[in-house]
Amino acid sequence: MNKRFAPAYLLTLVNVLGFSILMPILPFVVEDYGAPKWVFGLLLTLYSAFQFIGAPFLGTLSDSMGRKPILLVSQAGTLFSWIIFVIALSLPETPIWGLMLPLWIIILSRIIDGLTGGNTAVANAYIADITTRKEKSYIFGYLGGIAGIGMIIGPGIGGLAASTSYGYMGTMFFAILISVLTLITIIFWLKESHPIENRSKRKKQSITKTFFILRRIREVNPAPIIKTLLVLKLFFSSMMAFYIATISLFLIDLFEFDVQHLGYFMFAGGGFLAFNQVFLSRLFIKKFGEYRTLLLGLGLCAVGLVCLTIMDSLGPFIAFYYILNLGLSLCFPTFNALLSIHANPKKQGEIMGISESINSFAMATFPVISAAIYGVIGFELYLGLSLMPLIALLIALFTYKRLGAAVRV
Repeated sequence: MNKRFAPAYLLTLVNVLGFSILMPILPFVVEDYGAPKWVFGLLLTLYSAFQFIGAPFLGTLSDSMGRKPILLVSQAGTLFSWIIFVIALSLPETPIWGLMLPLWIIILSRIIDGLTGGNTAVANAYIADITTRKEKSYIFGYLGGIAGIGMIIGPGIGGLAASTSYGYMGTMFFAILISVLTLITIIFWLKESHPIENRSKRKKQSITKTFFILRRIREVNPAPIIKTLLVLKLFFSSMMAFYIATISLFLIDLFEFDVQHLGYFMFAGGGFLAFNQVFLSRLFIKKFGEYRTLLLGLGLCAVGLVCLTIMDSLGPFIAFYYILNLGLSLCFPTFNALLSIHANPKKQGEIMGISESINSFAMATFPVISAAIYGVIGFELYLGLSLMPLIALLIALFTYKRLGAAVRV
């Protein structure tokens, strides 16, 4: 492994762990403090909602101030959020406005972690800075694989650490440890990748403008291929938000999985996702190129979602689930690779920030809507959901024909 990529790999892993490590303990934390179940959903949503705000700010700042200082500050913010979480668990259970005081402090912790978790955009910009045209595709595939691994091991680490004599504090101490290690890695290992001559002038940023993604895209005025990719990202991220929010419910309804069997299935699915992104996506990109690999991935997503609704036997279901899994694995790395290839070097951070904010917007907005719709129509949701990657595929095909050589570079 090339050591210059190590800080970005570690940052990606830490950012994913920051979300996944809490998944097995947050429901119990909420229950222990006597809060209703919707508070658990709120804690998950807050992270993505504030990542939506933080990503474009951090990305744009990195374009004008350099990648390293922004990564340092944002990672320090993540470490601070874990320390706040520890403090929250130590506070007395005093009711304030319907919730116990510790839960309000935990909410603050998730907000801070979401804001600083927007450094994924900066990490992606850093990778775009230091990679050659040939390296971009498979390095972003590796990042996707690492994210998949983080989603696999995060819940296990969180649950195991919480099962020690330290309880929830055990999970927090582990999170603090990996955050400290990442901060040290950035300080001593990461070299600035964005030279002064490539930096853009610092722009005044408005919180209110953050919510208007289309306006931000117009102001950046990217190449037509970038605009198309961001539209495709919106469809893809929306599909993912709907899917993530309901797949557990679907599996429980279809196969009557208990917690253990659902965990096994998710573990296997995450393993496939990591393997496909690290190894298979590179083979597809080498043979077909980034854009055609993206087309194939979107097509497989649409087919896979439809196929999930026609199988009620576990063996065939897993086979069709793999089709969807492979489609996702081909899309994840190619989006970032194509954005980094075609973006203006002076605006890499801002473009990556907009891309991440699109994803965060979808993850903050659609899970609750998706769960509600699933409660009414059940598995038929996936038939409608398949239209999202299908529409994205049609837009991508039209762009491929219209822009020609521009998307084949």
